[in-house]
Amino acid sequence: MLKNFQIEDHIKNLMTDEIKRYFLEERGEELGDLAALLILEFFADKLGPHFYNNGIQDAHEFMSQRVEDIFELNK
Repeated sequence: MLKNFQIEDHIKNLMTDEIKRYFLEERGEELGDLAALLILEFFADKLGPHFYNNGIQDAHEFMSQRVEDIFELNK
């Protein structure tokens, strides 16, 4: 259950509400709190690390470029 991520309870509640809203609006299915929480946990556990790693890579590239910019100022 959300082993890789620490999500505050009020944020987790907002996320499950968004999942329930999506299923209702897009699929016409009404989900309960438990079903929405299980979907959130699945995505956080199985897909979250991929998004996290992409974010880390993007931040690394951004910071590397800024460091190069600083070195260019010294020339």
